[in-house]
Amino acid sequence: MMKEYDYTIVGGGMVGAATAIGLSKLGYQVAVIEHKAPASFDDSQPMDIRVSAISQSSVDLLEVLGAWQYIKEMRVCPYKRLETWEHPECRTRFHSDALEMEQLGFIVENRLIQLGLWQMFSTYENLTVITPAKIADLEFFTDHNVLTLENGDKIKTKWVIGADGANSYVRQKAKIGITAWDYRQHCMLINIETAKAQQDITWQWFTPSGPRSFLPLHGNKGSLVWYDSPSRIKQLSSMNSIQLEKEIKAYFPQELGEFTVEQSGSFPLTRRHAQKYVDHRCVLLGDAAHTINPLAGQGVNLGFKDVKVLLEEIETKGAETDKALLSYQSKRKIDNLAMQSSMDLFYTLFSNSLPPVKFLRNVGLKLADSSGALKTQALKYALGL
Repeated sequence: MMKEYDYTIVGGGMVGAATAIGLSKLGYQVAVIEHKAPASFDDSQPMDIRVSAISQSSVDLLEVLGAWQYIKEMRVCPYKRLETWEHPECRTRFHSDALEMEQLGFIVENRLIQLGLWQMFSTYENLTVITPAKIADLEFFTDHNVLTLENGDKIKTKWVIGADGANSYVRQKAKIGITAWDYRQHCMLINIETAKAQQDITWQWFTPSGPRSFLPLHGNKGSLVWYDSPSRIKQLSSMNSIQLEKEIKAYFPQELGEFTVEQSGSFPLTRRHAQKYVDHRCVLLGDAAHTINPLAGQGVNLGFKDVKVLLEEIETKGAETDKALLSYQSKRKIDNLAMQSSMDLFYTLFSNSLPPVKFLRNVGLKLADSSGALKTQALKYALGL
């Protein structure tokens, strides 16, 4: 017998798992296909390299889905302050007090967000998890699609949701084109143990070769983000921990303090944006629909915004699924493009080494710090408020 579902979600990561819970709460028959379930949590496990700065808006969604209670019991690090600068005397500072909030957000390991969501799966009898599993084929029909798994099992579904990452199989199979370009930079993530006590600040320092960032993690831990040319990142990636520590001390600001390197990894920076989010009864969410320069840490927050709008549209429009999904596409494409363009402008502005441009951007950072309501509004937008 071919199993049938209303929605089949390809990809059980953070965005896919959140979508699965949301649709199950609305009463639909939902399946999640994922190649590997997240490992259970243990305090002794090292910090994951991949972490996200979760905004309050994303926390609100995770709370509605019931997952935040599990996530915060594992490892989360709240942050109250955010600073960005190029010249030390020209800084823009943000503080949660300006919005009368307890914190601006949380730094959380991606795997733990996924795990917290997966812990909610057993709550819903109408949610089926198929793992480990990989897709062998996807066929399109007028009123449904058919997914064939590598083990030969077939799934009939009214809609396929592609939450399967930047190289989305669903997007490619549906022949949805993308606009994409390489930023000609790579990004290195470095987990460290800090001599300083638990910190409540995340900061970003702009340099001629690319930004240097610090994100606080649970305990005396932190995540460093080093943007640079592909050749430089390749050189750094070949170093042992002692050599890498020396390089960091030479090229990061004094704000970092003393530390030891624990682990590291790197990846290229590429922008992608799907030309459609909905086609052939397929819907794209998160990185499958858009990837963004990680300068402001907005990647997963944009994905959770996708989830929130998708669920709202489906709940509001009920049986008019086509209208709901096209409305989702219209709303999210505009917002995602605006955020992508903003980050591209920021990236281009701070990549320019001409003295007049450098002078103007430092003056801009200084003025932004005292811009009052404008500064607060910019912070609200970044936090999804």
